[in-house]
Amino acid sequence: MVIIYYIFALFIYLISLPFLIFLSFKQKYKKSIPARFFLYKNPPFSKKLHWFHACSLGETKALKPIIKNFEEINLSVITQTGFDEAERHKNAHVRFLPYEIFLPFWIRSCKSLVVMEAELWYMLFYVAKRRCEKTILLNARISDRSFPKYMKFRWFYKKIFENIDIVLAQSETDKKRLLKLGAKNVKVIGNIKTITDFKVTKNYKKRRKLLVIASTHENEEEIILKNIPLEYQIVVAPRHPERFKEVEKFLKDFAAKNSLSFSKLSQSQSDEELKADIILDDVLGELINLYAVSDVVILGGSFVENVGGHNPIEVAYFNKPLISGRHIFNQKALYKEVENIKIVDVKELKEALKDLKPTFIKNRADLKEILRVIS
Repeated sequence: MVIIYYIFALFIYLISLPFLIFLSFKQKYKKSIPARFFLYKNPPFSKKLHWFHACSLGETKALKPIIKNFEEINLSVITQTGFDEAERHKNAHVRFLPYEIFLPFWIRSCKSLVVMEAELWYMLFYVAKRRCEKTILLNARISDRSFPKYMKFRWFYKKIFENIDIVLAQSETDKKRLLKLGAKNVKVIGNIKTITDFKVTKNYKKRRKLLVIASTHENEEEIILKNIPLEYQIVVAPRHPERFKEVEKFLKDFAAKNSLSFSKLSQSQSDEELKADIILDDVLGELINLYAVSDVVILGGSFVENVGGHNPIEVAYFNKPLISGRHIFNQKALYKEVENIKIVDVKELKEALKDLKPTFIKNRADLKEILRVIS
């Protein structure tokens, strides 16, 4: 199995080389692709430590309350935003996770490999099982939408789970699905994103009631702004930094048409005062500070069909009223952990803003049990 898989992965790599080289010139991938697919400035970890792996920004953030309990750890990621967040962890040695054909030569021994959620890479677990003291899948979940697709390749996932010693699942439903896929030693510990503690690093001053439109995707800024009253001071935070210029142009035009002022958050960093009517959050890592002073949050990724929503826990941590669209198929487990979220169609936004209730987190994962299993 492993030889066939490796040959297949090598074949995919070779036919993808022209495309990978092309993508490596794009700003979004100029660090991650050379590091992951050509090992450029991406050496193996040099110390035998607990090794955590997360895909992107959200998963890397979620690991914070766990990894802060260790003096020193290794941490690998897939995306550039995940890498930037990982580097904020002062106790972490950070790397991009290489493509699978490099892993047999790249992975060194470790105390444990702890992989977040659905990062089920066959070669990663196969090699780590033989070089690390134990392998753990953390915060494991299988969404309603994904489960039928997983079941079609049950034979393959069973092979992956043969190399995973412990699976820590988010819910009993996830546990049952994981067991059907071949997982063993599955424990339910809750969703680790419910135990995150958020630290406010800036105290923004607002001019009037503040509405934060967070983690928006293409077209969401327009459809949301066209369906809300403009009496609020509004901050718009696109999910992906590469859209900042595109969204800036739209917001400038929208503000001008409605006789409103516009500015960028990067222009408010010195005095921490939010002055304009409409503000673009063009600074990474500021959403927590904005949530802390907001009066209401509209969470993006839920008013377009192909994203599946975003994490509502950060908003609920500050007990802020939260409004969401209906397309939340990737976040159903987290939405169940938050009380008082309003889920509406985009045309119902104006009405939803009239009767607001603070949100709060209902259940928190068992951090002590997680640390016990890892250690």
